[in-house]
Parts: sequence; C-alpha cells; structure tokens
Amino acid sequence: MNILMGVVAVFGLLSVFYLARMIHAVQHRRIMRAGGSCISCCVSAAFCGAAVVLLFTVLGYAQLVEEQLVSRIEFRRISPQEFQARLMIAGKDDRFFVLRGDEWQMDAKILTWKPPATILGLDPMYQLDRLSGRYSEVDREVSEVRTVHSLSAAIPVDAWRFARRFPILAPGFDAYYGTATFVPMADGARYEVSLSRDALIARPANDPARDAVGSWGSN
Repeated sequence: MNILMGVVAVFGLLSVFYLARMIHAVQHRRIMRAGGSCISCCVSAAFCGAAVVLLFTVLGYAQLVEEQLVSRIEFRRISPQEFQARLMIAGKDDRFFVLRGDEWQMDAKILTWKPPATILGLDPMYQLDRLSGRYSEVDREVSEVRTVHSLSAAIPVDAWRFARRFPILAPGFDAYYGTATFVPMADGARYEVSLSRDALIARPANDPARDAVGSWGSN
C-alpha cells in the first residue's frame, strides 16, 4: 500500500506541475510547449487516477496469501425451511441473516494481478460478497421467494467492478467470483469457510453439520 500511496503522490505532483507549466506556456503564447505540457499532464493524471483506484481497492479488500479461514457460520432453525444464520468474521461484529430453503452458499469477489500490475508486488485480494439460500427441490426454488443478502459495503472506487466491466482497459487485473458449493442448513450446524486462490470451501465444524452433510450426500 505504501508503494501505491507513493505512486499517487508522484503522479499527482507531476500532474500539478505539468498543469502549471501548461498555463504558464499559454499565458506566454507558447503553443507547442503548452501542447506538450497538456499531454504530459493528462498522462500523469491517468496514472494517478489508476493508482487511486488500486488504493481504494486495497483498502476495501482483504489480502489473500494462501488458503485461509475467512468466516464461520452457524444456523438455527426458525421454522421448516427457514433458518437464522449467524455469520462470524474475525475482528468484526457477528451478523445475523434469515435464509429460506434447505441449502446455503457464500460468494466472494477475488482480484488477482497479472503483468504489468504485478510489478507493484500486491497479493491477491478478496471481499465476501453475498450469502444466499436455496431449496433443494426445483419446483420450490422456482415458486418460492429466494433469500440473498449482501455481505459487503460499496466502496467509492472498485477495481474489481471496473475490471469486470471494462476488461480491455484493465489488462493488469483478473476479477472473478469465488463460490462455495451449496451445502445443507440444519439446526445447530456450524461451518468454517476458507478461501483458496479461486474458490470458497465450506467445511463442517461440528456434529450437526457433519450429520447434515452426510445425510444430504446420501440423498
């Protein structure tokens, strides 16, 4: 992040310098020098803007160095096919959601780097994105109301969204979803959710969860 802040500062100062130089040249009617300063100012501002986008993304995402535990989730049955999910993330307050159905899934946004962005030495980053419920029966899934909850707050500038929308303009980014397979909800079941470089992995963390997965897998 210090590198990005340095890049923002350097190109920001260069933008101001070339802008001042352009204004000075225009005042003295030196058109060629003003044109060159204008081009230099635009290029510097573009690099500064790109660095600002990356800086906001680094601040809004968590770093992903290797497979790591990102959350725990526990379920309490409210009524048939309706559960309260307690989401536990280290360093944050627990959050509670109501999910309908038989199974649950969590998604994360993952941002990795490729040349030329790799020269910045940044690790891959992630942001938990959504939590959803699903009915195991297709007819119920079509006819019933699905429950989907956002897990992330919007950030002012998001390189992940920019790279997904304009991939040609973001050659240094790889932006994609990491998604856990749907696994069953059960009263008292607790799962640990880990994130690898390309996927979320939900593992049973207690007997109710292991029993639910065992019964679910045999159906």
